[in-house]
Amino acid sequence: MSKEDIKELILDGNRIHDILSFFDEVNRVLMQGADFTLGPSLDAFNDVLHGGYGVIRGNEPIRLKWLNFEKNKEDMGVAATIAYYRAKLEQPETFNPEWAQMKLEELERGEGQTYMDILLEIIGEHPNIRLVV
Repeated sequence: MSKEDIKELILDGNRIHDILSFFDEVNRVLMQGADFTLGPSLDAFNDVLHGGYGVIRGNEPIRLKWLNFEKNKEDMGVAATIAYYRAKLEQPETFNPEWAQMKLEELERGEGQTYMDILLEIIGEHPNIRLVV
């Protein structure tokens, strides 16, 4: 497969400063042409990487270039992830509070995954997508 056969998508990390702006950028880049946008959901991010709506078509090869990645690792690091789980604890009718509390405690002990770690894990589950940072 030639380099020309690989679709390149570019996430502009300069537009990302937290979890919500990450999803704004995902919508700008990956949801072009779709008649809806993704909400801030890890499941939705995973779904869009599977393709079928937005710009990814099935298992086509994708080079996902992420500009300013190192800054975004901090933007969606421990502090942002702690805030993410604390927000979930404030909505026990929607989210499992025991799960959120466990994840929060893991992070506070320095053992848990950051939001960025989770995003990277999701991207890694898609063998057709090559992340370039």
